Amino acid sequence: MTDKLTLAGKSYDSRLIIGTGKYASGEILAKACKESGAQIATMAVKRIDTKDHTDEIVSPLLDMGIQLMPNTSGAKNAKEAIFAAQLAREALEVDWIKVEVHPDVKYLLPDPIETFKACEFLCKDGFKVFPYINADPVLCKRLEDIGVCAVMPLGSPIGSARGLDTLSMLKIIIRESHVPVIIDAGIGSPSDAVKAFEIGADACMVNTAIAAAGDQLKMARAFNLAQEAGRMAYKAGLADKIETSRATSPMEAFLKEAMK
Repeated sequence: MTDKLTLAGKSYDSRLIIGTGKYASGEILAKACKESGAQIATMAVKRIDTKDHTDEIVSPLLDMGIQLMPNTSGAKNAKEAIFAAQLAREALEVDWIKVEVHPDVKYLLPDPIETFKACEFLCKDGFKVFPYINADPVLCKRLEDIGVCAVMPLGSPIGSARGLDTLSMLKIIIRESHVPVIIDAGIGSPSDAVKAFEIGADACMVNTAIAAAGDQLKMARAFNLAQEAGRMAYKAGLADKIETSRATSPMEAFLKEAMK
């Protein structure tokens, strides 16, 4: 790949962002991250040892030069998300924050109002803000207006592995957005990632699909290849879809000439 992903003023060769939950150990996480080629990783503030950078999540990632994107998973409102963000900045000395506010523990769907409130405060407080949201084009524009670095609409509910249920809305968001679009949540297979990149997503966030695989390292490698294939297809330009058939090698003129 020759084109780079640019987020918050930094450039990356990989367009995958890896989640850090559900791995059996920090060692396996680090190996999966390496196989995926990801250069950015997100982790819940609640899972980080904020007093010691030698914990098994943060330490291996820092050793690999991975950009940390802590998230506020577990926050049920804007106040809790803001507190988690400030805690992460102080502990990790990083101003990137993925804002997650999901009061509903059954579906973990993001609360758009509380998410917007938290993002508005954190943007003014100097954070590089990445909001996890429903695939809502109007909300994306409102968040763009207040200065978020990217939007992260879901493909389907967190951990569902259902792929791009919100495909039609994602296409609108990608078409209209002036900030990078990172498709987050629901990516269940490398083919989902390929589809996401084919429609023009700037990046994809993947966790469960790799962490829950039978062979996590092989699956991480598969996603690495998927991002490259999908992005290359997008840059190449897909053929238009039509209702009727169209011969790839028209025979009419050849047959008429041959039968004279």
